[in-house]
Amino acid sequence: MARLDLLTANDEPGALPATSYYTATADAPGRFSAATGEITCDVCVIGGGFTGLSAALHMAEAGLDVVLVEAQRVGFGASGRNGGQVAGGHNKDQAELEVMLGVPRARELWDLALESVDLVRDMVARHAPEAGFIDGIIHADHRARFVPHSHAYVRKLQDEYSYDLVRALDREEIRHLVGSNAYHGGSLDVGSGHLHPLRFAFGLARAAAKAGARVFETSRVTQVTPGSRVLVETEKARITAGHVLWACNGYLGHAQKQVAARVMPINNFIAATEPLTDEAARELIRENHAVADSKFVINYFRLSEDNRMLFGGGESYGYRFPSDIKAVVRKPMLEIYPQLKGVRIDYAWGGTLGITMNRMPHFARLGGSILSASGYSGHGVALATLGGKLAAEAVLGQAGRFDAFAEIPSPRFPGGAALRSPLLVLAMVWFSLRDRF
Repeated sequence: MARLDLLTANDEPGALPATSYYTATADAPGRFSAATGEITCDVCVIGGGFTGLSAALHMAEAGLDVVLVEAQRVGFGASGRNGGQVAGGHNKDQAELEVMLGVPRARELWDLALESVDLVRDMVARHAPEAGFIDGIIHADHRARFVPHSHAYVRKLQDEYSYDLVRALDREEIRHLVGSNAYHGGSLDVGSGHLHPLRFAFGLARAAAKAGARVFETSRVTQVTPGSRVLVETEKARITAGHVLWACNGYLGHAQKQVAARVMPINNFIAATEPLTDEAARELIRENHAVADSKFVINYFRLSEDNRMLFGGGESYGYRFPSDIKAVVRKPMLEIYPQLKGVRIDYAWGGTLGITMNRMPHFARLGGSILSASGYSGHGVALATLGGKLAAEAVLGQAGRFDAFAEIPSPRFPGGAALRSPLLVLAMVWFSLRDRF
């Protein structure tokens, strides 16, 4: 049986998702041409999402001759489809990282995570002000028994990490802020925030091109041959580069087998309602923060600039998207906000992200002068943008911060790329049942 092509399984070649609210409200930088002929460069970046665009921009600003090749359009993948939440920290909390890696390394990773949010905030201001940056992410506990742990973690961050931008929320306050009786407590982090992710990606693409990077779209890589000079081949071009960065995340497929064994693609879905009145919108999220809850199959949501509820949720156990994404997302949305019953959904779309076994980013040296950065496990807006910067540092000879991630143990999925899908199905079924019961 032929392998599923993640780049075209749910999307038209060379097109952004037509059913996405983000596509409808972002001005693309214009089509970049496809790569053709013989090309030479200092660095070839494979992938036009946050990692690749940030890397290309930082490398070009440092004076390197950079070529970026994207199989579809810049911002096509998870970078242009996600919930827009720019979260500090990692998918694992600091207490877990201290046990896993030791306190010094955990603190180093915490500092890098804070830097990642500051980097996004700065790059929005410089390159994509239209993306906006609104402060605040609420962590919402859907079980009362989770609240003591959330509050203890807030104290840990305040006392041990001197992080004073987070505070605990009790049941009364979270229900006031979120406008739902589904939650029992949690926390508010005003050091994190949210934005329009596709506008951000487009701003990075414009900035990279302005800085001198050569950006090519509809240029799918067919082969990479290591050597003293790496040969990157697309359908119409042969690119010879001193260094290569794989930056494909969930859309990598089987193109790089070492990474594919450790980074698993999964699907997630978002819906955008019709515009709500100012009063109705503020009754849902009173201070315009983003929200992410404690479910394993997470619900995440926020308001758009035109008062739509942007709600991410639902679950998919195959690589293909369901035929009725609106229905998939409406179900968890109405569990949180029954008052939205009867409100029209104008847009609904899916995307594929990359997760790892330990839910930490997977950075790797793949031999010679080939690097990879992916597997952000739902924290990609901030960490992928930083990942591009760290990859640029590594190419420029300062690899210490890139290696801080590369040295994190990154287990292979059981059975490698061949068996990861059926095993993931079993795991997701188990955790979704745990969420419900």
